[in-house]
Amino acid sequence: MNAVIVEDEFAAAQNLERLLTSIDENMNILAVLQNVDESIEWFLTNPLPDVVFMDIHLADGDSFSIFKSIEIRCPIIFTTAYDQYALKAFEVNSVDYLLKPISKKSLEKALTKLKNFVPNHNNSEMIAQIMKSINQVSKNHKKSFLIPFKDKLIPVSSDDIAFIYSQNKKAEIICFNKRDYMMDTSLDDFLKQLDPDLFFRANRQFIVSHKAVTDLSMWFDGKLAVNLSVSTPERIIVSRARAGEFKKWYMRTDD
Repeated sequence: MNAVIVEDEFAAAQNLERLLTSIDENMNILAVLQNVDESIEWFLTNPLPDVVFMDIHLADGDSFSIFKSIEIRCPIIFTTAYDQYALKAFEVNSVDYLLKPISKKSLEKALTKLKNFVPNHNNSEMIAQIMKSINQVSKNHKKSFLIPFKDKLIPVSSDDIAFIYSQNKKAEIICFNKRDYMMDTSLDDFLKQLDPDLFFRANRQFIVSHKAVTDLSMWFDGKLAVNLSVSTPERIIVSRARAGEFKKWYMRTDD
């Protein structure tokens, strides 16, 4: 089977390639493409592979931009770290996807599905449906929360939230004005309601606002330390596996 990987993070591409060849010794990786322009050029000048593994978010834009310039008439398996909106989009349209970090088990399932895949050669319509679904889900992101505080309900705008910290199975919302509110809600539940362009689940304890991040520090073993404009109860560490995704999210320029 011939495959192409569209992925701008070297470690993620290397991991996917290793997993693919360990599952299928006949797997032939034709190319690893790192950005939108390079991908367009490659597909214009080369025969189509049997499958494309495509990261949604690339350094120079989202991979859906590729389909505005060319039509790719072969099966596509998308990869993403943003399951809070991507999952629903793919479920609605029956498109296969892999959540990062990609595991061997999930990849094996995707390849099994691929073997039974009957192509309809209509990726343009498929992409349009995915984008429509993603945009629809994005509209459901909460702009504000009603927070119980003493005997009142206090409206708190998502724009005012610097980070959310989990402790003792409860979530503490810390705002830029240094006010804090406790809620009996898990970080997972919060994440489903927040815009993934504006908030990132840094680790098991923290969701951070893009506006709150001042800079990053290199940490041990390829990890990242995230520095915020407000004080935090402990240092925020992003694992090596998610460091690339965090840097990509942090380097957004469409604020």
